[in-house]
Amino acid sequence: MASQKLVEPQNGATVERFARDLDALIDPQAPIGIAVSGGPDSLALLLLAAAARPGLIEAATVDHALRAGSRGEAEMVAGVCERLGVPHRILTVEWQSPPESAFQERARIERYKLLGVWAKAGGLHAIATAHHLDDQAETFIMRLIRGSGVRGLAGMLRLVRAPGGDIALLRPLLGWRRVELEQVCADFGVTPAADPSNEDERFERVRVRRALAGSDWLDSRAVAQSATNLAEADAALRWATTQAWNRAVKEGDGTIVFDPADTPREIRRRLVLRSIAKLATEGQGADLRGRELDRVLAALASGGKATVRGVLCSGGKEWRFTKAPPRKS
Repeated sequence: MASQKLVEPQNGATVERFARDLDALIDPQAPIGIAVSGGPDSLALLLLAAAARPGLIEAATVDHALRAGSRGEAEMVAGVCERLGVPHRILTVEWQSPPESAFQERARIERYKLLGVWAKAGGLHAIATAHHLDDQAETFIMRLIRGSGVRGLAGMLRLVRAPGGDIALLRPLLGWRRVELEQVCADFGVTPAADPSNEDERFERVRVRRALAGSDWLDSRAVAQSATNLAEADAALRWATTQAWNRAVKEGDGTIVFDPADTPREIRRRLVLRSIAKLATEGQGADLRGRELDRVLAALASGGKATVRGVLCSGGKEWRFTKAPPRKS
């Protein structure tokens, strides 16, 4: 890796395309952080950002310390950044106990936590990640298989708040295919790291990726466009939920109450989610899973009660939400 020589691609159209995509999300003079794992997608993001905004970017690599070789990949990224003249930090996750299940989700939580602290400490205005069009299509298919509704099927947005923080998260590559990003690395003369988890069919995303690649009738670009369309529908439903909340919900003394009559089912679901989120004392801010929410809605609709995330939910003519009594030890 250390012997790699960075070369400027002959065709500047690729960098110009990226610059347009990035400038549409944030001021061209704003300093931003680039999250770089060492794979082809994030390395391409680093290379394009360094070419499009020289002197305005910094990079960080999160070492999750969950597999052999992860430190070496982070150090490889540091070497590429040194040759690009881009400041780089390795952020290492310090696990109290390594996760034994759902470790991709737990790794994601820790990753964004470290990136958020790093970006704010460095005065960066946003973090950019390398999510791309094929990621969008894969996520849509995975959630479709699980029977997700509009909220779950809504695609990744180009500009959001970083999970668990208040810094902007940019996804300037959502219109780019994976193969295009691999070509960017080749054009710059950089060899990405090979993450063995990308070949491990125990992971659902790997299985879906291979199924999409092997299908001659399922167009990833069309699937990704459907996800984008549903993201717009989800935004409209969020707006309608806020209108319903302002009109029908009463808050006071740690209690939330509303009459569900004549409210469309999807808006009721979202009002219940928002009520629980406002009063939750457990769950570390994570949204309810679909099955958890379905259980609560069934109890409310039948006039019963359910407790979730430290919130007592009571059905009847009005639906009432209060903080549940402390658990008895």
